[in-house]
Amino acid sequence: MKIALVAPPVLPVPPVRYGGIERIVGVLAEGLQVRGHEVTLFAPGDSRVSCDLVATVPEGLWTEGFHPDPGPFYTRTTEMVLDAATRFDVVHGHLDQYGFDLADLCPVPALSTIHGRTDIDPIAGCIEGHPDVPLVAISNSQRTFAPGANWIATVYHGLPFEDVAGGAGEGDYLCFVGRLSADKGVAEAVELARRAGRPLKVAAKAIDPGEQHMYETVIAPAEREGLVEYMGELDERERDELFGNALATIMLSKWPEPFGLVAIESLAAGTPVIAARSGALPEIVLDGTDGFVVDDVDAGAASVERAARLDRARIRARALERFSAARMIDDYVSVYESLMSERRSQRSVKNAM
Repeated sequence: MKIALVAPPVLPVPPVRYGGIERIVGVLAEGLQVRGHEVTLFAPGDSRVSCDLVATVPEGLWTEGFHPDPGPFYTRTTEMVLDAATRFDVVHGHLDQYGFDLADLCPVPALSTIHGRTDIDPIAGCIEGHPDVPLVAISNSQRTFAPGANWIATVYHGLPFEDVAGGAGEGDYLCFVGRLSADKGVAEAVELARRAGRPLKVAAKAIDPGEQHMYETVIAPAEREGLVEYMGELDERERDELFGNALATIMLSKWPEPFGLVAIESLAAGTPVIAARSGALPEIVLDGTDGFVVDDVDAGAASVERAARLDRARIRARALERFSAARMIDDYVSVYESLMSERRSQRSVKNAM
């Protein structure tokens, strides 16, 4: 197949550090290319991929510094894809609310994977306003907030975990990886560690004002207390090592996580996850096997000692089976083929009339 993948104009593919969407697009681009498909990636010019690259901006907007209105750059991305669309068998967008016009106007089969929240605007309103756009969800939870949308599949994320070593949790600490934002449950993770009597390592960026405020009001005081070690933003190798040596990963999100890449990265290292009962986390973390799904900080703290007794080899084996890059690529190839077959059928019916 000739496949166009469309990434946001904000970060290179793959990202140097933070960037969930870009990581998935990068894995998909490389995996499809290896399988013999002709892949063209529309993405920032500082992307590093082996497939054909069409630079939508010279480099990711966040590389240059945050632009207050990325909308015009997304519009230009859409225009560039539409100008070249007839070269492809299928166009696969990853632009969230900015991708609906692309799918509506595209002359060839097009689909959009939704990576963000579907329970609030702007994505919720876009779904309602574009009921016919073929959408792929990244979890069943994500679909429940928009039951009337044209969901054509649910495809869980997958990553190339072959080189990730299973860890024994020898560091005897808890870890938190993600954004320093209130909705990610940072303060709750710190309090859980305090109640469990375990040190907490925090790997996250603190760049925008909200993140800086969270660092100054929650993380810094816990550092002075000797409870928290703040590590900043880590690359993939450093994160893998952090996960592998951790006793458990804490994910007490206050919002419905559409997926949770941190969870599958932790599980692939054999490290259990203590997760909030929200969003997709209960789909990823099998309670009592992969970790524990809890309703509050008290329950999370009480789960720490039980998490230490879980079978880490089993956790890792399940993660590699359920969340491999190969499985994700298989799923998307099936979606592409189904969408193309449907388009051919529609044309046959139209020609017969």
